[in-house]
Amino acid sequence: MSKYHHPSESEQELSGLHASSELDSPLPDADQEITAMDRLVEKAGKLCAWLVLIAMAISVYEVIMRYVFNSPTTWVHETTTFLVAAIFALGGPYTLARNRHIQINVLHDILPQGGRRWLKLVQLLLGIGFCVAIGYAAWVLAWNATHTPGGEWRLQTSGSSWNSPLPAFTKLIVLLSVVLMAVQLLVRFGAFFRRKP
Repeated sequence: MSKYHHPSESEQELSGLHASSELDSPLPDADQEITAMDRLVEKAGKLCAWLVLIAMAISVYEVIMRYVFNSPTTWVHETTTFLVAAIFALGGPYTLARNRHIQINVLHDILPQGGRRWLKLVQLLLGIGFCVAIGYAAWVLAWNATHTPGGEWRLQTSGSSWNSPLPAFTKLIVLLSVVLMAVQLLVRFGAFFRRKP
């Protein structure tokens, strides 16, 4: 008999040895259908993940320029801040697409199948309402960042020595992220009524 125990597949699942592969896949919800919109957002999110590498690379460049060549840049700090803010904002639609958002399933687990269906409907309606409220705030911020009080087009700038328009772009990306989440939830809302109970 071998002195090493090779765990069965069920034992590996219980011990979490498949954790890395599980992290690569969405968390399916028995009452949640992943839509074509979700798959599209997930693909776009994987492309946006490269922004992390870009932010890291230009940060390293800044450190080298500042401490090795004593020639700090005027653009790296603002660009890195913009990239990280964009990654954070776009993480919302991506997380929703993969069902990786925080879920508390206490009520869900004790309800019968019919009750779970109605609970899912309430969750969708609350999510849409949240996106409408946050979307309105994001719209106001984006409008103020791209227009003068008189309504003429102009981009808000940082006011630094570089004076980039990245603050305006950041607010536009926040608005885009909220709109994407609202569309995802609306598509799921439509799919909810197309599915048989």
